[in-house]
Amino acid sequence: MAMTKAQKVAAVDAIAQKLEQSPTIYLTNFSGLTVEQANKLRTKFREAGVEYKVVKNTLLKLAMARIGGYDDLYDHLEGPTAVAFSEEPSAPARVIKKFLNDMKTELPSLKGAHVEGAVYHEDGLEALAKLKSRTELLGEIISVLMAPMIHVVGGLQAQGENLLGAIRTISERENGKLAGISGEHV
Repeated sequence: MAMTKAQKVAAVDAIAQKLEQSPTIYLTNFSGLTVEQANKLRTKFREAGVEYKVVKNTLLKLAMARIGGYDDLYDHLEGPTAVAFSEEPSAPARVIKKFLNDMKTELPSLKGAHVEGAVYHEDGLEALAKLKSRTELLGEIISVLMAPMIHVVGGLQAQGENLLGAIRTISERENGKLAGISGEHV
């Protein structure tokens, strides 16, 4: 059943909104997947926090044109297309890679991806899968930022222990002198 003009406008609006909200989109070719495989793939995407939708190329292109910056992906909008929308740059690639390995299949295939303004083409799946997640990057940044503080704290503790040792030594000497002085006077 053909979509009415109002339905097409609403669909383009919805796709444009998803594009604005998602810093990462992957275009995939899913043609040839069985229903069972397609359902498993959707489940894997959902578990990874990735929204996966089959879209009409013309509607997707209209939404991309409205937002701007997707010109390099227009050539990939041929044949059946499903879009993976994600906050995490590597999440869709990791799902696709694992799915391909687990299911021993060649589908879905990557048509192209737009990640934080960078465009990847069909040969970019490996590079995309190796990208670190935001959580991993934040962990590394925190480790780098904390390293100097850990050294400062360690240095201060060492100096404090040295100072404490010196005070104890002086105190023991003074106590020894006092004991010796008090012994002479008695």
